Amino acid sequence: MSDDFAGIFCLKFEGFLITVCFRKIAPCLWFELFLMKTLYHNKELFQWGCEKCGLVPLWLYVQSKLNDYAKQSQSNPSNLFLAFTFLCPSYNLAMQSWTIQKLLNWITEYFIEKGIDSPRLSAELLLGYVLGLERIELYTQFDKPVAKEQLDKLHKLVKRAGENEPIAYLIGKTEFYSLELNITPDCLIPRPETELLAERAIEFLCKRTGKQFVCDLCTGSGCIAVAIARNCPNSRIIATDISDAALNIAAKNVEKYQLEKQIKLLCGDLFEPVIPQLDVEKLVLNSDWGFDLIVCNPPYVSAAEFEKLDKNIKDYEPKLALYAGDDGLDIYRRITEKADQFLKPDAALMLEVGYNQGQTVRELLEQAGTFTEIKIEKDHNDNDRIISAVNKI
Repeated sequence: MSDDFAGIFCLKFEGFLITVCFRKIAPCLWFELFLMKTLYHNKELFQWGCEKCGLVPLWLYVQSKLNDYAKQSQSNPSNLFLAFTFLCPSYNLAMQSWTIQKLLNWITEYFIEKGIDSPRLSAELLLGYVLGLERIELYTQFDKPVAKEQLDKLHKLVKRAGENEPIAYLIGKTEFYSLELNITPDCLIPRPETELLAERAIEFLCKRTGKQFVCDLCTGSGCIAVAIARNCPNSRIIATDISDAALNIAAKNVEKYQLEKQIKLLCGDLFEPVIPQLDVEKLVLNSDWGFDLIVCNPPYVSAAEFEKLDKNIKDYEPKLALYAGDDGLDIYRRITEKADQFLKPDAALMLEVGYNQGQTVRELLEQAGTFTEIKIEKDHNDNDRIISAVNKI
């Protein structure tokens, strides 16, 4: 062995033997290149990464570093960078670049390993966000290589997603009732199940004539209010939320679809900010005092259920929008006690409920003594989802 070499040792990793040769002039580079060569040819053995590059996805980091060394070895044929061609003689920068197809498949597999919901869809959304492409465009540009800068950004986002940070928060948007809505950690991510509540509200309003006055309590991102306004042009909606930060997001969604004339956002606790506004609307509309419809997707998670929530919900979504006291019924009690005071005769109250809360909320409505036609509707998973009632007074 020449004097250029300081020594040789072996490292065994999950049954694979790595021979590491330290070189005096650049021991760190040689170690790194040997390790990366092994990773390059045996990436299935090294899926979880190291301290230097983060837990995942290590292969994106290796790809980026190999690209750098390949370029340097071409422009500077010194012993330092010739190490690259010695260690990775088969590496071809053009041939081995990451295409959209390769990235999509790899990220999907990784999300499956990490137990991420809807792994393929999540991979599409994340990759489309980084590349500025719609999901369908990913498939029409399968062979397009991805730039290093985009790989670096993708690396960070995939790592965060693998730690259960919701995709919607990472990309700042989500889809609800065929609408693309802005979303941040300040508000709850709208669920597909909540679309059933929006659908029933829209159906109810479309059967009525004239202007319809609607109250959307706990509006959060404004998803229900925006869906109603887009589909019921005769509706006028007051949407309230106790979180000013959530209302800022709702305001962006209202502005995005130019619904400022239909939706008024008010900050406050449930009906608290509504009374002054109702007095104004009574004068403007010259109509009975009250709403044609009150709709709400309130917090309804109990203390016991909150502790059992998935990590991506419990650690990232706002507790204020989830937790509702020891039994999860605190908000329902307050709404059912006062809703009739804000509803016109024959107007409706529609609430989303937890998977096993339908009968309990029905009893609260019956105790109020002013509601009839109380109905519980299940979602596609056969869980309680919507309860509706008509104000008979």
